[in-house]
Amino acid sequence: MDKRIRLIVTDGVFSMDGDIAPLPEIVALAKKYDAYTFIDECHGTGVFGKGGKGTPEYFGLEGEIDIINSTLGKALGGGTGGYTSASQEVVDVLRQKGRPYLFSNSIAPAVVGASIEVFHMLAENQDLITRLRENTTLFRTQMKKAGFQILGHDDCPIAPVYFGDARVAADISNELMERFSIYVIGFSYPVVPKDQARIRCQLSGAHTK
Repeated sequence: MDKRIRLIVTDGVFSMDGDIAPLPEIVALAKKYDAYTFIDECHGTGVFGKGGKGTPEYFGLEGEIDIINSTLGKALGGGTGGYTSASQEVVDVLRQKGRPYLFSNSIAPAVVGASIEVFHMLAENQDLITRLRENTTLFRTQMKKAGFQILGHDDCPIAPVYFGDARVAADISNELMERFSIYVIGFSYPVVPKDQARIRCQLSGAHTK
């Protein structure tokens, strides 16, 4: 451990399994070994925590993560662009040295404005996040009661339904779309490990019971 800079990198939410990173343990490890922490919050922003600020808020660790990378798409709905939140020193290095920053065009002003407004909306009203939490609990509970194996953390709205067999997962996914207009995707090897095919369901605060 004689390196000048040590960095622990993780997703906040793992999109294929519906798992949540154990941030309290990761932060404790970083403090023990004098390391920085970096989390990719693309699947946590707008979803986790009381105000949708992601897994740091979910675990009560706001201000404890050194670098947060996320997207303005996915839950925020912007479609393009993303951001890095960090200390001024880290931001300065990225602006001077980061090739994706230096050699990319800026995102459209309309997307910036809409994204800022989404953050304001999340701060002012948590109804959608509350409904998302309720929908996630309902779906996961009832699917398990019906005999399905649901992967991941019980609080995660990414709810993979495990089938194992790739053909079965694909056939069920196709039939759900054709017969019921339910759009869910079957994932199999090499996207997930061999013989661990699943259909990834994603709950939304816009879904009605």
